[in-house]
Amino acid sequence: MKNYKIKIKDLPKGEKPREKLMKYGPSALRNYELFSIILGKGTKKEDVFEIARRTIDDYGSKALANETDVKKIKQLLGLGDVHACQVVACFEIGRRLFGKSKEVYIKNPEDVFNYLIDMRKLNKEYFRGLYLDVRNRLLRDEIITIGTLTTNIIHPREVFQPAIKYSAVGLILAHNHPSGDPAPSEDDIKITQQIIEVGKIMDIDVLDHVIIGNKKFVSLKSEGKMDF
Repeated sequence: MKNYKIKIKDLPKGEKPREKLMKYGPSALRNYELFSIILGKGTKKEDVFEIARRTIDDYGSKALANETDVKKIKQLLGLGDVHACQVVACFEIGRRLFGKSKEVYIKNPEDVFNYLIDMRKLNKEYFRGLYLDVRNRLLRDEIITIGTLTTNIIHPREVFQPAIKYSAVGLILAHNHPSGDPAPSEDDIKITQQIIEVGKIMDIDVLDHVIIGNKKFVSLKSEGKMDF
């Protein structure tokens, strides 16, 4: 049985995003409704509501707001040129208008979990890298890959490219388990070991690998599973 999907054209006039925005102001709209206004229109395959929901749900609001790579948005979210450019341009102008955002410092696994708490609700496995300077200040939050419900394929070079680009001295790996259970798998430990070994060669410290579940997390560093 297919789920019912509400399209903009099916909504009463007063419930359409633009009309709601004009009548009630932006606070009355959900994130995907605001985003649908920016996107403007959908495609032959997807209504603009569907694109807006999928983009936010699949990528996460915080990560989406930090993304600047149009090609990556296109590849990971299956968007066309126009929509991918609109996504990047929207958040870039926000950053320019409102200036430098508050600096984030990551000093322990709890900081990682609190910063990435929106990953609990994602229905695919996301592998992210948090890239830090010598003071543990966050330089870059990068979505490295998006997997399926149960699997994710990651290569060390994809982890270290942003570290080199942003001159990071350390990085923290993080990914979610859509099952809700953050217990590390053998593959989680194996890929962590591979990335640590590459980090030693490149003189970039892999500080931790945090696995996020539904209500809790596991730090491989705290569990003693990074002492290879």
